[in-house]
This record gives sequence, structure tokens and C-alpha cells, in this order.
Amino acid sequence: MLKEQLRQSIHAQENWLKGTEEGVGREILSDIPLKNLYISVISGIRRSGKSTLLRQLMNHYSNPVYFNFEDHRVYDFEVGDFEKLDQILAEQNPDAWFFDEIQNVKGWERYVRSAHDQGRKIFITGSNANLLSRELGTKLTGRYLQYLLFPFSYREFLTFKNLDPGSESLEKYMLTGGFPEYIKMNDTGILQQLFEDIIMRDVVVRYEIRQEEILKSLALFLISNTGKEFSYNKLSKRFQVGSVNTIINYVHYLANSFLLSPLSLYTYSLKKRAVNPKKIYAIDTGLIHANTLSFNDDLGRILENIVFIELCRHYKEIYYHRNDQECDFVVKKPSGFWSAIQVSYALERDNLNRELNGIREVDPSHLDEKLIITFDQEDWFGDIHAIPAWKWLSGVKT
Repeated sequence: MLKEQLRQSIHAQENWLKGTEEGVGREILSDIPLKNLYISVISGIRRSGKSTLLRQLMNHYSNPVYFNFEDHRVYDFEVGDFEKLDQILAEQNPDAWFFDEIQNVKGWERYVRSAHDQGRKIFITGSNANLLSRELGTKLTGRYLQYLLFPFSYREFLTFKNLDPGSESLEKYMLTGGFPEYIKMNDTGILQQLFEDIIMRDVVVRYEIRQEEILKSLALFLISNTGKEFSYNKLSKRFQVGSVNTIINYVHYLANSFLLSPLSLYTYSLKKRAVNPKKIYAIDTGLIHANTLSFNDDLGRILENIVFIELCRHYKEIYYHRNDQECDFVVKKPSGFWSAIQVSYALERDNLNRELNGIREVDPSHLDEKLIITFDQEDWFGDIHAIPAWKWLSGVKT
């Protein structure tokens, strides 16, 4: 690219950034250190607010510089253009460097490593988990700290909408989900276009997929069956794909785009964990509502999906458990102890024993928390606490 082209793009992006709303302060802000020289890597699904988060971080510096690689004016930016970009940005004598969606440039990690070695404070974002695994793991080992940004949590949703915790606001959150732009505009077309962008830009283009319709149908099937088990063999038969490995790859690519997350069975055996059916969850319930029909009346699965994503915000080891009965989630906490969690929209006589027994079948030796998360019921059953989801999600003390 010509240097003048880059100057024009930088100027236009700076004006755009100044004109955007600063937005709700994200909870993850307190987790991101500003002083150390590690590269801060912020990843997450498209439209979850990564650019807004960068702007909020930029407020902590006196002279930050910013560049967005998704700008259509720089669509032909190549790794060799980093030298020109670097020269232009360095003219501003910056104290922090912010790069949005840098994964779009093949070989970007070489430039970031060089810039980091010069002692610069660098923030980068990306919309694909591959950014964290392959490029960072091979070229930037020991140089970065990673953070995952989700759509709005229930707490952030309450702040954004100026609502109080309770069953009424929880019901709204279950329907709208947490994508900021959709919450603000209430236009389902936003989430429908987002789904298309994820499929095409983050999966089809990045992985050079030829069977676009099969991939899209698979994604729609999985997000409309959130909370349910799936097996790769059954999916390959359902979509008439001859190779099971193709289906495995497709699910992996969709997970890399943060659209969905497979959940494994709790077992010490890695082999059993690999061969047993997995459960599937989507990144956001509003995204499901906007793109499918079969999910809309199943409030229990909607609530279960919300609980799963909230757990993902805080914990890395999450599984489901099954013996005679099933426990929706078993979670390893930083303390080393585990939580056993059931999600039940409403506890009734015909499901109470099933929910309780699912928890009781989990090995109690390392458990320090047993919960049943409901829509709006609270009770105790021995050492098992049934708690309303709006209390659990918002941190309201009982």
C-alpha cells in the first residue's frame, strides 16, 4: 500500500473512533493490566464490543494510536506494509499501540513480536480463537496475556438498560441476549447479518470451505439444539457428509469463531471424554432467537445456555456429568474445589428428585457448592441451594 493511503485511513479511523460512544464500562476492564509490557490479546465473537473496549482502554493513556485492519480501505494490506504503518504511527510518539482485528493480515505476529521487543505496550483484538492458539503460541510464547470478551453479561445488560435485578429484567435478557448493538437497536436483522458474517468471513473464507450450505445448515442445527447432546457420527449422517473428520473440523471452526462451544463429559479418562457425546451451547441467546425457530419456547434450555456462558466468563474447566442421572455442569474453581450445578426453569414434583439426584451422583469429595439455578424460585434441600438465576447472575446476596 502507498504511505498516503495509510495516512488517510489512520486519519479516518481516528475520526470514527472519536465519534463513537464510549459505552458501558466492561467488567473485564479490571482484569487487564495497563502497566506491564505483556501484549494484551482480547478475543471474542464479532460485535461483542472489542473496539469499544479498546477505546475504554485508550482512555488510560496520554497518546495512544489505533488501527483497524477490518477497514475496507486497507483490504489489500500485507505484512510488508507494517513497516510503513509503523513509521506513520511512530510519528505521534505513542505510549500505547492498539490494533483491531489484526488476524486479517497473514504474518502479523512477526511485526507484533518485533514491536514488543522494542518495549512497546501493545493491545490487539481478534475474532477467531486460532489467533490465540496457532499464531500466538508459536511466535509470541511468553510475551502475551489473553482475555476473552463475551457479549454483555446480565450485570452489564442491567447497567446498559438501567434496569434492576429481578425476574422481569432476566426475562428480557433471555430474549435479547447481550450483543450491544442489538440491545440498542432491537433489529433482528443485526443478528441475522452477524450470523452470516461469522459463517462467511470467520469460517468459509479463513478455512477455504467449499461446502458453504452444509456448514451453514450445521451451524443452524447446532445453535437451535443448544443444551442437547450431539455426536460427530450422527451429524455426518444427518448432513450426508462422507467423512466424520469433515464434521469434526467444521464444529472446530465454528467454535474457533466463538459462535458455539462443545461441552465434554466429566471423566478422568481423556479417551472416554473424547468418545462420549458432547453437549453444545451457543454464545448468545439473542443470536439463537434471531436465526432459528425451534428454540424459542424452551425456556429451560434458554436459561441453561445463559448459565453456561456465565460460567465460561469465570472458569476454564467446565463439564457435564452423568451416571444414572445427569448434572448439567460440574465446574473446577481456582480454589481447587468443584461446583455441581443444575439448571431448571421451574422446580416441580415430577422433576425435583431428578435434579437433586443428578447433583448427588457427583463425587462429593471435592465439592464445596451444590446449586440448582431456577428462573425465580429459592429453596434449600439439605446442602443443595436452589437460587433464582437473576440473583446468581447479578451477585445479589441471599
